[in-house]
Formats: sequence, C-alpha cells, structure tokens
Amino acid sequence: MTTTMNFNNYDYLFKVVLIGESGVGKSSLMLRFTKIKTLELDDKLVKLQIWDTSGQERFRTITRSYYRGAKGIILVYDVTDRQSFDCIKDWMEETDRYCEKNCCSIVIGNKSDLESKREVPKEIGQLFAEQYGLKFIETSAKMNQNVNAMFRQISKQMKQSEIKKLDNNIKKVVKVEKDSQIQKSSCC
Repeated sequence: MTTTMNFNNYDYLFKVVLIGESGVGKSSLMLRFTKIKTLELDDKLVKLQIWDTSGQERFRTITRSYYRGAKGIILVYDVTDRQSFDCIKDWMEETDRYCEKNCCSIVIGNKSDLESKREVPKEIGQLFAEQYGLKFIETSAKMNQNVNAMFRQISKQMKQSEIKKLDNNIKKVVKVEKDSQIQKSSCC
C-alpha cells in the first residue's frame, strides 16, 4: 500500500511584512507569534511567512526585494511615541510604491500596556486607519494582547483578497471562452 504525502500542509501561503519606525516593537510582535505560523481560518490552513526589517528601517535601506511577493503589510507604531505614528503615512507611501496593488494592510498601535506613557490616543489610530480604509488593532507584545488577533485579521484579509482574485480570473476565462464560442458559431 502506498501513500502520497502532501508536503504543502496548508491551503494558503502568504508573505507578511512588519514595517514601522525603529523601536516600535515589530520584532517583539513577530517573536510572540513566531517567524512561520500556520493558523486555521474557515477550515483552511493559512501559513504565514513573517518578515521583520531587523533594524534596517533606521537607515531607510529597505529595498524593493524586501516587499516582493508580500501579500500583507502590518504597519506598526508605538502608542507612546507620536513620531512613530506620524511616520506611518510615509511607510504607507513606500508600500504603495513597492507592493502589488492588491496587497492587504493593517495599522497596529503597539505597546498598549504602557497607558501612562501614551502619546497617541486609540481613537486617533482608529480614525487614521478608517481614513485609508484599513483595519486597526492595538496590541501589546509584552503582555501578548491582541497579537494573535492581529495576525488572524491580516490573514483573513489576504485570504479574502486571494479568493476575490481567483473569482475574477475565473470570470475572465469564462468570458474569453464565451467570446471564442461566439466567433466560432458565426456564419460566413
């Protein structure tokens, strides 16, 4: 009796990039979740390859190759550092320049456990995200609050985007086939 092994033990594989200013907690969020994580969404296995800038953002040396193939962008700021929040728009512009147009993004306010040092009210982060049609979550990597929720949310968005893309491709194929049949059936 022979069995075939499925080495792709997932239904979706997505590259997710964490970006934001230095010191906002990107590496801590990633380490809380692990570099490669598989989670279940609607009976489908979603595998995430999570990329961190590893301090390169300080030198603005993040290149196009870092973003290549990314399906999800997690824009992270520190709720205790207003400047890191103000720079999120710059990071968004960079992702617009280097990422595919159907790339999903989410805004994350990290270090929510440091309430006494807060410089960015939650409402401001929410309004900013809404202004750009993005989801927003506050997290605390230190306390492990909403870290899983953050990755589940971006995974859900990427999965929905992928399904929509497949549906559109199927519609295009059907249209081409119909157009081809019409041309073949016309006389003379």
